[in-house]
Amino acid sequence: MRGSRGVKIEDAKTFVVHDGYRSFVFLKLYADDGTTGVGEGTVEWSELAAEAELRQLCARLRGRDAGRIEAIWDELYRETYWRGSLVIQSAISAIDQALWDLKGKTLGVPVWELLGGRTRDRLRAYANAWYWGCTTPDQFAARAREMVQEGYTAMKWDPFGNAGLAPDEAVVRAAIEQVAAVRETVGPDVDLLIEGHGRFAPAWAIAIADRLAPFRPYLFEEPTPPDSIDACAQVAARIGIPVATGERYTTRHAFRELLGARAAAIIQPDLCHAGGLTETKKIAALAEAHHVLVAPHNSSGPINTAAAIQLDAVIPNFLIQEFFVAQAPWIEEVVPGAPKVQAGYILVPDAPGLGVELNEAEAERHPFREYWGGATLYSEDWQAGLSVEPAAERA
Repeated sequence: MRGSRGVKIEDAKTFVVHDGYRSFVFLKLYADDGTTGVGEGTVEWSELAAEAELRQLCARLRGRDAGRIEAIWDELYRETYWRGSLVIQSAISAIDQALWDLKGKTLGVPVWELLGGRTRDRLRAYANAWYWGCTTPDQFAARAREMVQEGYTAMKWDPFGNAGLAPDEAVVRAAIEQVAAVRETVGPDVDLLIEGHGRFAPAWAIAIADRLAPFRPYLFEEPTPPDSIDACAQVAARIGIPVATGERYTTRHAFRELLGARAAAIIQPDLCHAGGLTETKKIAALAEAHHVLVAPHNSSGPINTAAAIQLDAVIPNFLIQEFFVAQAPWIEEVVPGAPKVQAGYILVPDAPGLGVELNEAEAERHPFREYWGGATLYSEDWQAGLSVEPAAERA
């Protein structure tokens, strides 16, 4: 078994893969011994910018020792000048994931072994993207019942339509009716995670949380815009629901400020944006020192999920893993080994590296298209028109 020392990076290729409703930014690194490593740097609504930055950064890597992950990370972060920029940091994240994958495959061990060994064998997952096409409380409740029948014990969604900083009473009332219908249907033992998508001013977020409280939400995610940590801290100090946030923060430095302000009980770094495995493990350690739990955000593709699983398996303060149930039926043809949920849990894989591969020929069959067809989270009934297109689109 050859060690990673002396394995040189020979080439890199990027792929933007549309899976039926969104596009993923994938990276494949090639070492001079024939080993490859894969990573993901998807940036929703800015995929082409992310791919361009990724290609530019990868040009610096040719001939580098692939095993020197920490040194490469530090150099890329330090020398890109615009530290913490989302597009740049997402490109660094993809490179970091691919380097860890390459190292694990070179050594013949899963990445979690290299990160200190696993602390658990399976990971609790919560369903997201289960509610697409729903508009009425009864429709949300019926879909929630299906998730429970599939084995999920937790599910997340945004019931607030296209609400802004100060939503109308009708919007809030409709959201509460939706949550009430789901709670009544799934019973008391299923955890409901309420997504705010950074919509509300602090006073409105607090008032909404008070009205949600009877339905015992597991957490209230991004109740306020991510621009202000102080705003989130105001909410966290006033409500009885655990606040979760962090998907839009990109470095340990931002998380240090978040944690110092006591703005969250749960942080949600995204391994596509927060610096990959190298940086997110440090972020998790900062959270552990504050007795804060970690629930990695993941609305991206299966390679990012695979990377998150490796970290989840190791860190002591892991809570729960986000999993998008809406996936193209052919996704495993593009990413063999793509993670799956079984009875509400993801089993920690024993395969070398991240446990996944990237089929280039299949990836190229699904070129870039606009994320959600141009819709945003502030489009009216944005969730109603979402669906994964059938495999026939490949023809």
